[in-house]
Amino acid sequence: MDLTLQHHDSVPLDVPPIDFRSELNDEQHAAVTAAPGPLLVLAGAGSGKTRTLTYRVAWLLSQGVRPHEILLLTFTNKAAKEMLHRVEDLTGVAAHRFWGGTFHHIGHKVLRIYGETIGLPRSFTILDADEAEGFLRDTVEVADKVFFKDKTHPRPGPLSEIISFSRNTQFQLGEVVTRFYPQHAELVERIAAFARSYRERKRKQNVVDYDDLLEYWLELLKAAPDVLAYLQHRFRHTLVDEYQDTNTLQAQIVDLMGGNHHVMAVGDDAQCIYSWRGANFENIITFPDRHPGTQIHRIETNYRSTPQILNFANGVLAAQPKGRHFDKELRASRPNHEKPFVVQTMDAREQALFIVQRLKGLADEGRPLSDVAVLYRAHYHALDLQLELSRLSIPYVITSGVRFFEQAHIRDLVALLRFVYNPADTMAWQRIAVLLPKIGDKGAQKLHAAALALAREKQKGLLDALATLEVAAKVPAGARDEWPRLIVSLQQVAETMRTMKPPHAVETAIDGWYGDYLKGAYANYISRLDDLKSLVGFAGRFEEMQDLLAQIVLLNSETSDRQVDPAADALKLTTVHQAKGLEYGVVFVIGLGEGMFPLRRAIESGDIEEERRLFYVAVTRAKDELYLCYPRVSTKGGAGGMMISPSRFLQEVPENLYQPLRLKRAWDW
Repeated sequence: MDLTLQHHDSVPLDVPPIDFRSELNDEQHAAVTAAPGPLLVLAGAGSGKTRTLTYRVAWLLSQGVRPHEILLLTFTNKAAKEMLHRVEDLTGVAAHRFWGGTFHHIGHKVLRIYGETIGLPRSFTILDADEAEGFLRDTVEVADKVFFKDKTHPRPGPLSEIISFSRNTQFQLGEVVTRFYPQHAELVERIAAFARSYRERKRKQNVVDYDDLLEYWLELLKAAPDVLAYLQHRFRHTLVDEYQDTNTLQAQIVDLMGGNHHVMAVGDDAQCIYSWRGANFENIITFPDRHPGTQIHRIETNYRSTPQILNFANGVLAAQPKGRHFDKELRASRPNHEKPFVVQTMDAREQALFIVQRLKGLADEGRPLSDVAVLYRAHYHALDLQLELSRLSIPYVITSGVRFFEQAHIRDLVALLRFVYNPADTMAWQRIAVLLPKIGDKGAQKLHAAALALAREKQKGLLDALATLEVAAKVPAGARDEWPRLIVSLQQVAETMRTMKPPHAVETAIDGWYGDYLKGAYANYISRLDDLKSLVGFAGRFEEMQDLLAQIVLLNSETSDRQVDPAADALKLTTVHQAKGLEYGVVFVIGLGEGMFPLRRAIESGDIEEERRLFYVAVTRAKDELYLCYPRVSTKGGAGGMMISPSRFLQEVPENLYQPLRLKRAWDW
């Protein structure tokens, strides 16, 4: 077999001299100029991780390493291009002369050349995400025509996510479903059979999906020692960005590709927050064990935040269990400023009032809205703030998705409530009806028209007409099994509306047909269910259903009429996960109550450490001012509300590292 890779590095390198000593701080310089060998660079938040990687490549070139001998693995092509273009600016060596990109990108290049070694023809084609989902759907329907007709079963999208998670983590499907998708626990054996059939059909048709690019790459490295030996020799240096985010597959690939132990893994164990996407915290923790002789370099000088914010962040990390993290202490390069503020509010509404009041003060101080961010653990935590911002016409952008009432599952449930309250509302009916199999907009309209005609003829209510055999006979065959359950659920909600307050009607709607639909429609069913339950508390503010529905519709109308240009001066609202890697002058972290952050389900499942790391990420987004807000009363799931204590993460930090901000009550402003 020809084990040569095509490259064009006969061009002599003419790297201009770089004064690495003056361009880098002491910590960065030590990591950049470290002798070849296994290197673990622990780059704290805001410490110049990208700069360190960029200069490491430049250093290697200055030491005579050729571009084709360097492999750079990143999590986005954008990150790879940015780094390699910086290298080009520094050294004059063209970016295209390196092998750099995402794991999937590099895996594809390797398999095109060597895939035949494991029986993968070079002519394979790659399915994009939509195509792979459709391929899986067809595979399932060949094996079981009625599987997707049960609305509690995962749809093709969620099913694909479950199988993908198992493949990337290398957990057994049973463990994956039990731990992360418990609503489908009874389907483990069937899902496993679908996964096997899916793999077999892809091989027969010579197609691969994204996960195959990693799985087959790893299989190649294990099954073809000559290919492995060549790749290890060819790539003298392997550099990995954001190493804490690697999954099990990726870590094994790095271990094999870097078998010469010339691996530099750059990351931060304190920012490992993506286990729900498959990231494995053990990869970075056990790196020195898997690579004997690892040199550990710590880059702890932070160029982002004030000393007081960093002291607080260090206090968060100090509460980690001993022996389950790398010790590090962020140090500031900036002058002193205010300590972080801890703000206790009565409830989420007062929390929102405090934030808009402080925004006015920041505006008076000349701080643009675009330099301010509000971070939260879950979408529903920002509901009251979104309402208040809309009421006051304060422009805001949600960088982690759409506004609360614009989310698909929220709009679905609201449409169900609207239709029950007013059966003449054909738009609300259509939104619900098309969720049934084989019913489109026209089919929904015909069913509504048939029920309306029958209701007039028989002088009965529209919901009763929908329940008749005459209307049921017009339902498409694919939806007939589900139709009675939908109608019963609508009738139950109607009865609750007649006899009880709005929160009870919302609960009945969630517990009925739509709650079952949600299980199969979304892989993140549990977090979406939390969103829906937050509507119960919101509904508790209204005595009449008409007032609740009117308020929601008006809010939706106001926000859709006032779309904010992303480039405009607008407040940023985002989950902490989506804020990683970003920075803002002023940061508000809201919902810091026990059971909110950390989430109740994280407490119950024992996933506290990742929640603590997530809090650390939130804190280190702030450059100048940090406000940590917690409500004393939570209304999620009920109108009356319940008392909650401050997050354990606040209570663990020494009191001398923050200052309480005592509020005047909202009615005194």
